Amino acid sequence: MPEGAMKAWIESSHLSGANAAYIEELYESYLDNSQSVSAEWREIFQQLPKVEGADVEYRHSEIRDEFKKLAQEPHKTLVVSGGSDAKQVKVLQLINAFRFRGHQNANLDPLGLWQREKVRDLQLSHHDLSENDFDREFNIGSLAVGQESMKLGDLYKALKTTYCGSIGAEYMHITSTDEKRWIQQRLESVQSQAILSVEEKEEIFKGLVAADGLEKYLGAKFPGAKRFSLEGGDSLIPMLKQLITRAGTQGAKEVVIGMAHRGRLNVLVNVMGKNPSKLFDEFGGKHDEILSSGDVKYHQGYSSDFVTPGGNVHLALAFNPSHLEIVNPVVMGSVRARLDRRDCNAGDLVLPITIHGDSAIAGQGVVQETFNMSQARAFKVGGTIRIVVNNQVGFTTSSPQDTRSGEYCTEIAKMVSAPILHVNGDDPEAVILATQIALDYRNEFKRDVVIDLVCYRRHGHNEADEPSATQPLMYKKVKKHPTPRQIYAEKLNAEGTLAKARTDELMAYYRKLLDEGQCTVEQWRPMTEHSVDWSPYLGHDWDDAYDHEISLDKLKELANKVSSIPADHHVHNRVRKIYDDRAKMASGEKLLDWGMAENLAYASIVDAGERVRITGQDSGRGTFFHRHAVLHNQDDASRYLPLQNIREGQGPFDVHDSVLSEVSVLAFEYGYTTAEPSGLTIWEAQFGDFANCAQVVFDQFISSGEQKWGRLCGLTMLLPHGYEGQGPEHSSARLERFLQLCADHNMQICVPSTPAQVFNMLRRQVVRPMRRPLVVMSPKSLLRHPLAVSSLDDLATGVFHNVIGEIDDIEPSNVERVVFCSGKVYYELLEQRRKNEQTNIAIIRIEQLYPFPEQELQKQLAKYQHVKQFVWCQEEPQNQGAWYCSQHHFRAALPKGGYLTYAGRAASAAPAVGYMSVHVKEQQALVHDALKVE
Repeated sequence: MPEGAMKAWIESSHLSGANAAYIEELYESYLDNSQSVSAEWREIFQQLPKVEGADVEYRHSEIRDEFKKLAQEPHKTLVVSGGSDAKQVKVLQLINAFRFRGHQNANLDPLGLWQREKVRDLQLSHHDLSENDFDREFNIGSLAVGQESMKLGDLYKALKTTYCGSIGAEYMHITSTDEKRWIQQRLESVQSQAILSVEEKEEIFKGLVAADGLEKYLGAKFPGAKRFSLEGGDSLIPMLKQLITRAGTQGAKEVVIGMAHRGRLNVLVNVMGKNPSKLFDEFGGKHDEILSSGDVKYHQGYSSDFVTPGGNVHLALAFNPSHLEIVNPVVMGSVRARLDRRDCNAGDLVLPITIHGDSAIAGQGVVQETFNMSQARAFKVGGTIRIVVNNQVGFTTSSPQDTRSGEYCTEIAKMVSAPILHVNGDDPEAVILATQIALDYRNEFKRDVVIDLVCYRRHGHNEADEPSATQPLMYKKVKKHPTPRQIYAEKLNAEGTLAKARTDELMAYYRKLLDEGQCTVEQWRPMTEHSVDWSPYLGHDWDDAYDHEISLDKLKELANKVSSIPADHHVHNRVRKIYDDRAKMASGEKLLDWGMAENLAYASIVDAGERVRITGQDSGRGTFFHRHAVLHNQDDASRYLPLQNIREGQGPFDVHDSVLSEVSVLAFEYGYTTAEPSGLTIWEAQFGDFANCAQVVFDQFISSGEQKWGRLCGLTMLLPHGYEGQGPEHSSARLERFLQLCADHNMQICVPSTPAQVFNMLRRQVVRPMRRPLVVMSPKSLLRHPLAVSSLDDLATGVFHNVIGEIDDIEPSNVERVVFCSGKVYYELLEQRRKNEQTNIAIIRIEQLYPFPEQELQKQLAKYQHVKQFVWCQEEPQNQGAWYCSQHHFRAALPKGGYLTYAGRAASAAPAVGYMSVHVKEQQALVHDALKVE
């Protein structure tokens, strides 16, 4: 802009004191989005250089100089109450500096060990201001204190109280101006000071008494026993009780909590209302005889009801192994199931709370995954309250320099613009204020929010550990440091809120409750109707009778529904061809392929009023282009789902392409199915070997959750598996690993080989009342194999065959060798045998490898009692696949005198070869070996 034009524009602008807030609004709008202001303002703001330490800030002196220059123009001046003052803009920048960086000088560490440099941006001198300006009055812009101007001295004090007290608020990284303004209003309007009644303060004190009292009681009664004490982080108890009470008052009906073992026993007794006498029994070695193996007491979950002014709130503390943060997606999945059951899309009725350790939240990748999925359509739950019990030392001997690279352990939360409220754990009133703000923010904006409870750990990692060996300076401080209860009691006594006699009385009363083994939570109530009814699914075995048949007429009706596309919905030509073929399958002109049978299974389930939920990285389309449950209009990208249009009043059908994660998504779906037994829930791996990334979920939840915790789960997992010459990483779903996890009839491992089999297998998972996990080695090339087809009549039987016998017309008395196999290799054996015209070999498919169907296999072998040669044929290397885990089952079913040999690849460190020519050679060899009669 020419200098004359610029001067003319400046002269026509309105840079007056009354418009100081307007200037600030313009500047902040520019910071959020440079295109949101006019070109003239943008040109001025662009000339201002950045200040160190803030990506979206600018050096205050430059801002001041520029506006001072404008103020010196003869036609216009910056006018403030009391006269001309170019320092106005610097005052606004001072306010902004405290909002950005006040947390870096906040009083957060109860032990006073943090060595934090003073932030220059928070000093008056950095803004060319001084105490000489304290009596001058300035416009304070958007500072939410209920007035337009303040004396600088009062303003500076208010800023330090608000942003550098016991709460350090990080929120200026949030991209939404509305959310930032909301937080500013909540903090600045009360200068980060909680406004509490005497009754509320007494309730806080009761929480601290309970937290401290239980730990001391356990320490005296069971010295040396592991309890992973909460001592030092005592404020967690009043915090959780405040969260639940406030959530219930605002309409929540359920709260689901996930946490690791630190402080878990305290939460169980003092929040959940577990009777302390039961906990003492567990310390004494008594246990619930119902559970097979059980688990240690600091992994156990619990459920109860908690009375609030808004009604009873159902509480659920999720069972959790020691694998740190893995419980977070489990909690989110459980919450999503509860929300779906309540038909609540916003998340108002169920609140998730996850409690983290400082090292774990920074170190465990699943935390990033759950933050990433928090707003995704398939996984959103209306925001999660994430509490960090920050004991500053990690789980054993770690220091922050070893456990993270950022200033705070909570840096990861910024990836989703979550506000972070750091709070001093020794100031329980500040903790309560941070808790109130966090919950209200979550309910207002439906987003995650983090409370970093900065505290300490009074003992070692466990009570037998000696922390002074590795943290000598910290533990010198800890030994002399009073407990949060002592600090707060002195404060209440001093201000006259509670007399010492009253605080002593409350402590004595809590000790009495423990001595008598009574519930310590006044708000505890016995559970009512909040939980889902699991009784129809209890006490069932694999072979229990169930209504499995489906009529042929119904199948034809459903087939027409799933193959129909509205005329105005223009799909891709390849998809149109698939649906044209499905229409022919519905009419009986073609046999059904895999995709049609699978979609028919889902249709039959939703038609019966049950729900279907499928997630995976390509689940809508199917990784191998076979499902196409979601049809994308090529004209406008709109979506049409035939399975959502089966009939009026049908069960819900939800299929979601998931975030690119395995462990968090699988854990989410596990959590979903432990909270919702009805319907069909499926997680599908893009390739079966991708399940490796989720192995902790298989190991610690899916395979053992029922035995450890009595938690039933009907989750179905589709893991594409099959050797197609695509290299070692896209061949094997590691069948051997799942078989190694099998015991006590804990889950099902199936390898279906026909469309009818997958149809009836999926239906069985819903229709049969038993709820146990189903792991499926699902196919790739079989999705379109010309022999892998079925008729509607095959589907209508409703029976999944655990064993499928010989299908060709082979005289049993002529058979000299019987080949057992599972999966794709069956068709290669079948085709080669037919090509060889061998009539002395029978092929039997084992479609369910666990629980092993010994009786059904023996039934098929009844006609081959004369046979001596039996072979197990597999595509996988000898040390993988089913051979090592299942050969004892095969041998147990053989007739007397029969012997079993192996046909397959040699043992290998890799799952498969990487060269197609080698793959083909190996495949031909194993088929030949299996069919060679000796």
